[in-house]
Amino acid sequence: MDLTLSSSSPSLSQQESDPVPKGSFLLVILVLKEMVLAMILRLSKKLGRWLVLTGTRTRIVIPAGYNFLVHPVDFGGPCKSKVTVDISGTIVAPEDPAAWKGLNRRKWLYFHGVKHLTLEGGGTVNGMGWIWWAQSCKINKTNPCRNAPTAITFHKCKDLKVKNLKVVCGQKMHIAFTSCLRVMTLHLIVTSPASSPNTDGVHISASHGVTIKDSVVRTDRQYAITEKGPNLTCLEKKYNVPIADMVEQNMMIPFPTPCRSNEACELVSATPHESKSETLSAGPGHGISIGSLGKSNSSSLVRDVMVDGAFLSNTDNGVRIKTWQGGSGNATNITFQNIFMENVSNPIIIDQYYCDAQMPCANQTSAVKVENIFFRRIKGTSATEEAIKFACSDDFPCKGLYMEDVHLLSHTGGTTRSFCWQAYGSSRGLVHPSPCFSSSEGFIKEKVPSHFLQSF
Repeated sequence: MDLTLSSSSPSLSQQESDPVPKGSFLLVILVLKEMVLAMILRLSKKLGRWLVLTGTRTRIVIPAGYNFLVHPVDFGGPCKSKVTVDISGTIVAPEDPAAWKGLNRRKWLYFHGVKHLTLEGGGTVNGMGWIWWAQSCKINKTNPCRNAPTAITFHKCKDLKVKNLKVVCGQKMHIAFTSCLRVMTLHLIVTSPASSPNTDGVHISASHGVTIKDSVVRTDRQYAITEKGPNLTCLEKKYNVPIADMVEQNMMIPFPTPCRSNEACELVSATPHESKSETLSAGPGHGISIGSLGKSNSSSLVRDVMVDGAFLSNTDNGVRIKTWQGGSGNATNITFQNIFMENVSNPIIIDQYYCDAQMPCANQTSAVKVENIFFRRIKGTSATEEAIKFACSDDFPCKGLYMEDVHLLSHTGGTTRSFCWQAYGSSRGLVHPSPCFSSSEGFIKEKVPSHFLQSF
């Protein structure tokens, strides 16, 4: 067996030789060596598994002009051949979280252990996440906090390419790369309402050699979430049969307009080794974050990360490193450069006191070390007076911080200032507001009127 897909098992990658039991039908269109083959494979209602056998080169096509309802599914390697999944149409998740009953609620489309996998095609992956958002404890504090799926997860994949895709309305995270090696992501568009809770754009963890280029991550603050759904259209055309019947019949319905956004952004979070982001557009939303690291006294290692070329607009944060107290490990050799910001809150921030818990976090002495962080050629306007913030640990201060050609004005024409605590570093060229690296007095604050910078 070369590739296994499962709609009921958390993981199903073992080789199978028994016939697929009788049940409902699933339509799969394969393009193999330039020949189009239509295959109908029986799907077990009870076990929910089906096999796609591949030769030397396989292409799985989701055709344009159609919308496919797909329940939680595992794509498990290893594969004998290189596999391309051509998503030209739209893949849609079940709206009702009950579809995950008895399954792993953290996964929807799950690729694991696959080498030389390519996802492309210019189509859309729609997580239909609005019911998940309305049930989140982030939206309603009386709701219990429960897991929600990542729309697309790549786990232990090597030589992976993801390009020319739209991922919208994710239930929680949109895309996650975990324990992956050599990943290239190009021309990716991720959209979700800014009011959707924790719908991170891209997460990278325990991975090496990840590059994200020429991509857009956006949401729209004008959308609101209610129990009846957000005031946006994830699917303009309603199904003409109940979803349950559609699953049984595997009906193909006309391609709808996907969940749309208007200049909106979600966060990109990274905890990788040797990763690079180039030409990223984001805003509004949470900006570009590394972290959070060290949660629950865990150990984290992040090194050799490059963010080169980004446009951030109306984001809650700009470029950020955040760590929990009590953690351990290192975040080192991280560069943010060639970034333009427009009306961004907290444009540059290192926060070693990050806390996202319902109760205040206790003070702890241990911390993830933050060292050798570079900020080069970062310009634009700040929505907050505090444009630069380095809040570092008393016991493990930030060291080796470097700033070069950083120009951050007030978006409203007021003043901007920097704040430092236990932050040690140097600067070169014009840096405004002026860096406030720690001295023996502990910290320095400096305010710079925006009109002073108009000549630059």
